Amino acid sequence: MQVPVITKVVVSMGVGKAVDNKSHVESAAKDLTRIVGQKVKITKARKSIANFRLREDLPIGCMATLRGDRMYEFMDRLISVVLPRIRDFRGLKDNFDGQGNFSLGLTEQSLFPEISLDQVEFQQGMNITVVTTARTDEEGRALLEGFGFPFRKRGNE
Repeated sequence: MQVPVITKVVVSMGVGKAVDNKSHVESAAKDLTRIVGQKVKITKARKSIANFRLREDLPIGCMATLRGDRMYEFMDRLISVVLPRIRDFRGLKDNFDGQGNFSLGLTEQSLFPEISLDQVEFQQGMNITVVTTARTDEEGRALLEGFGFPFRKRGNE
């Protein structure tokens, strides 16, 4: 019962351009919905920041939490299709949080096969967090390596 498992995968897009044009959030949400296969939640600003022209409750991003079959299907597409499409890819960095959870950032949504380049209004990056029950980073790394995540070798970091 001590073998760690993956509990969820959280995929989020922060849309900084949404301050100027609110249609960017809808476009990003549409793309993210197509990628993850479920409805996404529009995230709103928690407080106003005058320097960024940001007001409270202004939509500034979107996110989706994947569990169960959708989570495993998304991870399979990520490992086998998306990561090999990254130009000059040499493996993933050890981006663990100290408790066995892994985070990864992608620079554009068009790496996913569900997104056609003709329909992309603007390039948008995304954050992917894999939450595990592992207690240490070493346990989390071993778990994700077992799933096929292509981490960099220890000497190449």
